[in-house]
Parts: sequence; structure tokens; C-alpha cells
Amino acid sequence: MTDTALDTAPADTRAAVTVPAGSGRRFRGDSRGTGARPVGGSARGRLRRQLTPWLFVAGAVGLLLVFTYWPAANLLYYSITDWDGLDLTKNVIGFDNYVEVFTNPRIFSVFGVSLYYFAASFVQMALALYFATILSFSTRFANFFKGVLFFPYLINGVAIGFVFLYLFQPGGTLDTALGWFGLSDPPHWLGDPDIVNTSLAATSVWRYTGLNFVLFLGAIQSIPHEIYEAAELDGANRWQQFWAIILPGIRRVVGLSFILAISGSLSVFEIPFIMTGGANGSSTFVIETISTAFNFRNVGLASAMAVVLLVIVLIVTWIQRKVFPDEKVDLT
Repeated sequence: MTDTALDTAPADTRAAVTVPAGSGRRFRGDSRGTGARPVGGSARGRLRRQLTPWLFVAGAVGLLLVFTYWPAANLLYYSITDWDGLDLTKNVIGFDNYVEVFTNPRIFSVFGVSLYYFAASFVQMALALYFATILSFSTRFANFFKGVLFFPYLINGVAIGFVFLYLFQPGGTLDTALGWFGLSDPPHWLGDPDIVNTSLAATSVWRYTGLNFVLFLGAIQSIPHEIYEAAELDGANRWQQFWAIILPGIRRVVGLSFILAISGSLSVFEIPFIMTGGANGSSTFVIETISTAFNFRNVGLASAMAVVLLVIVLIVTWIQRKVFPDEKVDLT
């Protein structure tokens, strides 16, 4: 077939023309157009497209394995040994460390300290819900008060510890302010074992109220405004709207705050460590765990304490999921 005949041939006829067998390559599509591509190149491109997502996931999974699951596996192993953190040998002693966690008065008594922070967490939840409900409606200077409530949560915990350390110290800011009202002999806020945990828990309330406030405020503002308008037409006041609309609408957020309250009360560290160092009966579970590992050089027992803390948080989370299941709240 001549070049002239090839140019005038139909399109499907030209597409059927192939390269001579001696060239060693086959092409798909029009041999004269730009769409011709090798068959092998298409297979390589398809393989590359299939592997690309896995390569991106491999990096994240690798970091997760190295920095999360591998240390967790070592923690479980250390918890059944008597390792002191320095020796190369680790003797397996079974569940003796777990038994000591619940039988050693020095360790088990710190759970009582967590009750102060657990009770304080309900105070901060109540305050946060109160202010979130008020500021979710039209209020003067609402943005200003929102910033004031959330600002303490943005401050570093170490800085807060030092600020309140000077506030509670004898002759400090709090004692001076109380002296203006005639209280000349204030208690030792951080030195008296009877009130030291109350003082520390009050500091935690001041710091973490902003976190719960933001959670509640976001949940309340996500409720459609038309529901409030319909309730007002029916004659419902703000208190009735709170019980019938707001509280059911933020039920899942309340459950989340409850989990944070449990885990937070068991894992308190910064504020008591900076302000008292765990003295005068203010040692928390985390402070006691660190002291067991580094002061008493018993990494095995400290690992068992960490595992117990993890199990408690998981159990509380499971109970919360049963009490507050993931179900859609219908307010219509």
C-alpha cells in the first residue's frame, strides 16, 4: 500500500496497520498519533499507581509501630519482670508486680488522692456547662468572656504550677488578700495534708474548665436554631430549653467529658509535681509511678502500675460506651 493510499484509507484501516515484526515492539492505538504507548510501560504504570498508596501508609504505620506498639509491648514484658532499669538481666516473676500494686499501701493509697481531682472534674464540668449555655445565646461581650474562660487552658502547665505556688505559699497573694477581710491566720494551703489536695484540685479546675467549656459550647451551637424558636413559640423558658433541648443534644459530649474526667484524675502530674513534688500526701498515681521507676529503681513494678492505669481507663471507656452509646440524637 502506497503512502498516498494510506493517507486516504479509512481511520479504522489505518489503526490496523502494525509495525513490522522486526522492530520487536507492539503499540496500541494509532501508530501515527500521539496515543501510541508500549504495553510493558502501561503495566509498570499500573503497578506504580497500586503501590503508591501503600508506600504512603507504610511510613505512618512504621512510626506507629516503632513509637507506640513496640514500647507498649516492652511495657507489658517489663511488668512481669524485676528489672531495675540498669541490669542487663531481667528475671520473670509473673504477676507479683500486679499483686503489689493493690497490696502495697504506699501505692494503693494514691488512688484516694485521685478522688479529689475526680470530684473537682465534676465542678469544672458544671461550671463549663453553665457558662457555655449562657454564652451560646445572645450575650453582651460574649467573645470576651469566651476568651477569658479558654485562656487558662492555653497556658503551659508548668507556668500555672509556679503561679499558683506563689499564690498559695505562706504570706503570698492569697494570704494577703484574705488579710484584707480580717483573716489573720490562714491555713497552710500546701503544707497541711488535710487541705493540700483541695488546693491542688482547685488549681486544676481553674486550668481545665476552658477545655470543657469549648467542648460544650461547640456542641450547643451545633443544635439548629429553629428548635429554640419552636420551643419559644410553645412558651418554654431558658431552663426548660436546657433540659429538653440542650442537655439531650450534647449527651455524647457529656460522655466524652466523663471519660476525660476519669483518665485525667488518674493521670494528674504537672500541677502537684511542680507545686508540692508529691509531699504532704499529695502524690498522684503518675508521680508515684515515676518515683517507683527512678527513685526506687523498680522499673518492673512501675510498668505494672502503668498497665493497671491503662486497664482502668479502658474499662471506664467501655462502661461509658454502654451508658452513652453512639446513637443519633433526634431533637425534631
